[in-house]
Amino acid sequence: MNEFALELQDVSCTFFSNPRVKGQPIQRYNAVGDTTLRIRAGEFVSLVGPTGCGKSTLLNIGAGLLAPSTGSVKVFGEPLNGINTRAGYMFQADALMPWRSAIDNVMVGLQYRGLPDEEARAQAQAWLERVGLGSFGERYPHELSGGMRKRCALAQVLALDPDIILMDEPFSALDIQTRQLMENEVLDLWAAKKKAVLFITHDLDEAIAMSDRVVVLSAGPATHPIGEFVIDLPRPRDVSESRMQPRFVELHTQIWGVLRDEVLKGYAQQLTKAA
Repeated sequence: MNEFALELQDVSCTFFSNPRVKGQPIQRYNAVGDTTLRIRAGEFVSLVGPTGCGKSTLLNIGAGLLAPSTGSVKVFGEPLNGINTRAGYMFQADALMPWRSAIDNVMVGLQYRGLPDEEARAQAQAWLERVGLGSFGERYPHELSGGMRKRCALAQVLALDPDIILMDEPFSALDIQTRQLMENEVLDLWAAKKKAVLFITHDLDEAIAMSDRVVVLSAGPATHPIGEFVIDLPRPRDVSESRMQPRFVELHTQIWGVLRDEVLKGYAQQLTKAA
C-alpha cells in the first residue's frame, strides 16, 4: 500500500463569478494557491486557519467534489478522477434525511452499495451501538439531540468503512461538554482501525488534542500552508486531560505564534467585505 492515503500536489483553485450587473467584468478569486498536502495512511491531520481561508475548499478537492484549477490529487498513489470513493465525508451540518429513522440513515449507504437490506440493517445497528445509539435506531432526526445527531452522522460515515475520513468542523455547533465527548468518541473509533483523517477545525485546542499533525493555513486569497507541527502528545488521549499537559501548552504557544497574524488578517478582510 502507498505510504500516503491522500496527496494534494501543487494544487490551486480559482473561482469565477458572473457579474450581477450587465457589462461588469467577471470577478476572479484565487481561493487556494500552490498547496501541497500529504496525509499518511493511519494519520490524523488537522487543518487550522482563519475564517474563509479555503480549508473547506481543500477538503472538497480531496473528496473529489471539486477539481483543482492546477495541480493533481492522488489517493493511495493513484490519480483521482471524479469522486473519491475511498473517502467518507462528515459535514459541518449533518446529512441525515429527516424522513428516515436513525438506523435507516445509517444503512442507506450500505444499501446503495448493493448490500441486502437485512445485512445492511444488521451492520447499521452494530454501528449505532458503537456510538451509543443502540436503542435509538427507530427515532427520527428531529427526535434526537444535537449530540445524538452527530453520533448518527458519524455512524453513517464509518459504516461504509472508508480508508480516508474527511471531517469539516463536525462538532462546531455542539456545547463544550458534548463536543468533548464526541472528540473522545472519534479518537476511540479512529484508534481501533487507524484510518487516515483530514480534520478541519477553527478550534486550535481541538486540533492539538486530537491530531498527529497540525497544518496552519494562511489567510486568503491563495491560501497555502505556512506551518506544520508534529503533535507528540502520548496516545491514547483524553481531550480534556491533554489540555492540562505542559507539552500541550508549549505546542499551543508555538502554533498560535504562527496562526495569530493570519487570523488578524482574515478578520480584517471580513470587516472590509462587510463595510
